[in-house]
Amino acid sequence: MPLHMTKIAFGAKSHADLESWFRNRRDMRLTTRYLPKRHKEMVGGSLYWIREHALVGRSPIKRFTQRDDGRWFIELEPVLIPVYPQPKRAHQGWRYLAEENTPRDLEEGEDIGDVLPGRLMGKLQKLGLV
Repeated sequence: MPLHMTKIAFGAKSHADLESWFRNRRDMRLTTRYLPKRHKEMVGGSLYWIREHALVGRSPIKRFTQRDDGRWFIELEPVLIPVYPQPKRAHQGWRYLAEENTPRDLEEGEDIGDVLPGRLMGKLQKLGLV
């Protein structure tokens, strides 16, 4: 089972804005200062995007390559696969995410209805109400 990672979609003002990051792109790369220690396990996994305190989509991880300045590229498939929103606290940088903690992908045309904001859903989960 591949290992996944999470990252905040910093700067995305809406879900449509996040989707626009992937439109008409041949490649998608993020920069990180350090190579994740478990990077070999992550190739074939996905980067899960956090927006408004919830995991909202994922992009498959293709590889990690080093830049000339010593930093690293996280190379992604240029697609955003929508997932069933799952509460996730904000954090800096990236974090590992095990397979058993990932949300399921949404089916084509699946309507999730009105989704509670991630922060509220997280509090309700702690209380055992959802």
